[in-house]
Amino acid sequence: MISSEAPGIPTQQIIPESILQKCVKISNESPADIKANMRRAYSKFSQENVDASSKPNEYKSILYALCYYHSAILGRKKFGPPGWSKVYNFNDGDLTICADILNNYIDKFDQVPWNDLRYLFGSIMYGGHITDAWDRRTNNTYLDVLIDPKLLHCMNLIPSASPIYRILDPNKSNYVDYQKYIEKLPTESPQMFGMHPNAEINFLTNLTDTVFIAIVDMQGAASSGDSGEDGGVGGIVAKFKEALPPYFDMNKLDDVTDAKNEGKPPTPYDTVVKQESDVMNVMLLSIFTSLEELELGLAGALNMTDNMETLATALSLNRVPANWALFYFSKKP
Repeated sequence: MISSEAPGIPTQQIIPESILQKCVKISNESPADIKANMRRAYSKFSQENVDASSKPNEYKSILYALCYYHSAILGRKKFGPPGWSKVYNFNDGDLTICADILNNYIDKFDQVPWNDLRYLFGSIMYGGHITDAWDRRTNNTYLDVLIDPKLLHCMNLIPSASPIYRILDPNKSNYVDYQKYIEKLPTESPQMFGMHPNAEINFLTNLTDTVFIAIVDMQGAASSGDSGEDGGVGGIVAKFKEALPPYFDMNKLDDVTDAKNEGKPPTPYDTVVKQESDVMNVMLLSIFTSLEELELGLAGALNMTDNMETLATALSLNRVPANWALFYFSKKP
């Protein structure tokens, strides 16, 4: 088995595309919730990693907190802007390298260098992906809370939360105990990310939209209520052409403005009206032209292009075509 993941170091070569095309490909999807992320993150290590450390108690406690941190910042992506202002490519390589750094530093120093670990994790490894100052502050806050000396004394990973988030006693637990403890984590909630409960409203709304869009896509455009797709789309095109309002007469608009102002300079309101009228004319021309081309294509007078087919599909599914949505943002169909 080979992987198409980008090489981690410059000396490694990328697998040729021709080889990948001939292979049977298996897609490894991202975990859906924080428990699955924790399970995947912790599976990158083993009891041998714990035994190889000179301070196994410190290592396994901090490693568990590090996996929780890794899972939390990955899970924040699903919340959109409330999670991160932009999408950052945190990956498993960041986690494994941080684990190596953790092992080296706790072996090198008599006392765990908590500040050094927080700086390396938050400013060098994971922080190397982050470009926004507020996102960096959020990331560092996670580390300030999670990478703490209290980890060695059964610290609760989420303050003021259920005891289920409390880390196991390192003196009485091994690698397998931590694995079993991950399976006891409750159902995912914004509280597990340190976020307000309302943070998931936008995520659930987008998820619902995605599900319904997928259902409509699988259902297809045959539900247009006509004898065939072309016939149904043809009726929709005729209806939209008839409903299109006339263009704004910009010359007449200038005359009305001049008469109202009586020779005075135009007001800001006048300027906005002209600008919006001009944009509306461009939009109406784009809509009329695309409808006219599609009508000729359905009649056989023009060859059907990709843009025509995309427009026909959007109209039959009661969606705003992509080239129409460039002018004014709207959630309406």
